[in-house]
Amino acid sequence: MKAPRARILFVCLGNICRSPMAEGAFTHAAREAGLKVDVDSAGTGGWHVGKPPDPRAIAATKRHGIDISHLRARQVASDDFMRFTHIFAMDAHNLSDLIALRPEAAEARLSLLRDCVAGEEGRDVGDPYYGEDDGFERTWREVSAAAEALVARLSASVS
Repeated sequence: MKAPRARILFVCLGNICRSPMAEGAFTHAAREAGLKVDVDSAGTGGWHVGKPPDPRAIAATKRHGIDISHLRARQVASDDFMRFTHIFAMDAHNLSDLIALRPEAAEARLSLLRDCVAGEEGRDVGDPYYGEDDGFERTWREVSAAAEALVARLSASVS
């Protein structure tokens, strides 16, 4: 029996830096691997709803051939816990917020994104928002490594 289609949600605080970068990295890696998945990103806070990603996040992903400029921030909703099979938090604080928001009947598996990478379990994706441009490159390395590892794991489960 074939495994059901994975539906992945990436979550950070405002949905303008880390989670859209993760969405872009994962979407690209999944497409390259021929993996059919549904992907989205959201924030636990609603300050940036409707806004595009931070220009520095757009520039960082563009340097790696990925365009996230079309994405728009949104806030996590209770139905996300039913719609998605996996919800990946960018840090422990966001994971804690997601656990508190999670409805009792929720089906989504919650974890940190870097739990996908051997040796990086329990580690946060660095938040580049208040730093310099090089922080966005570090964040890119973290989310792209996790995206590749997640694609490998999901590909193995459907083959």
